[in-house]
Amino acid sequence: MKTRLTELLGIEKPIICGGMMRVGTAELAAAVSNTGALGTMTALTLPTPELLREEIKKCQSLTDKPFAVNLTVGVVASEINYDDYVDVICESGVKIVETAGRSPEPFMEKFNAHGIKVIHKCVAVRHALKAERLGVAAVSIDGFECAGHPGEEDVPGLVLIPAAANKISIPIVASGGIADGRGLVAALALGADGINMGTRFLATQEAPVHENVKKAIVDMNETQTSLIFRSYKNTARVYKNSVATKVIEIEKAGGAFSEVHGLVSGKMQDIAWTTGDVDAGMVTFGMCGGLVEDVPTCKELVDDIMSDANQIINERLASMVSS
Repeated sequence: MKTRLTELLGIEKPIICGGMMRVGTAELAAAVSNTGALGTMTALTLPTPELLREEIKKCQSLTDKPFAVNLTVGVVASEINYDDYVDVICESGVKIVETAGRSPEPFMEKFNAHGIKVIHKCVAVRHALKAERLGVAAVSIDGFECAGHPGEEDVPGLVLIPAAANKISIPIVASGGIADGRGLVAALALGADGINMGTRFLATQEAPVHENVKKAIVDMNETQTSLIFRSYKNTARVYKNSVATKVIEIEKAGGAFSEVHGLVSGKMQDIAWTTGDVDAGMVTFGMCGGLVEDVPTCKELVDDIMSDANQIINERLASMVSS
């Protein structure tokens, strides 16, 4: 399938496995890229720039196809020297970067100088327009259904993606609520040039999380996510577990973020990912978990999405058009 996104990134299939903190390893990124889609390593999964350098080398040894590095700026509590991470990315030969969080403006000159294509994640059309003015190569439009931080405006992808397509001239990646070939076709119909999936790739054999986490995705339905941090103006969509319920209770009582920090810390999320205790910490799933029914390999998943998308386009939709 050829789209502006596949042409821009040099990939075969218009599918991206988005950056996921603590999950975006070299092994998962390479497994996705080897399918012809685009895998993404997550820079801040590595606690130092030196370790990121080694992880990029590992990924380069596992695939000869394009992969991206995610750099999420300004949403981590600890002190991080982003310039050091940017230097490592630029020196590594990586040619695609996914940025999220704050504006990538401070790093665009260096990324452009090294021929790196930047895909910036946006939750509002105005953010996408600003990113386009900064010179990013593409924007990822995150609808309200997405896992993680959907912003504060609560606009779902069915409206947000075409609203962006009406005003943006660079390629658009649809993100949030997508888990199968139907989602890919819908995204293309709405004006996107490809899709980004996180939760769906969590439920694959190569994802470095406990099998109980993957089972929780398979077993959940579309109503089993919660919105937390609303009172802190930093809304996050997470799995509806005991931690999410407790955080919401504290927020309703007027509690400060310091009162929930221990519940939602990265340390507690690591425990959930590695032990399979999905009530141990904040577990980041999107609404599309309700569409996930199995735990395939990355290749099986991507092949199924492409096969289903082609069937929908060439058979179901084509049969509805009168000659």
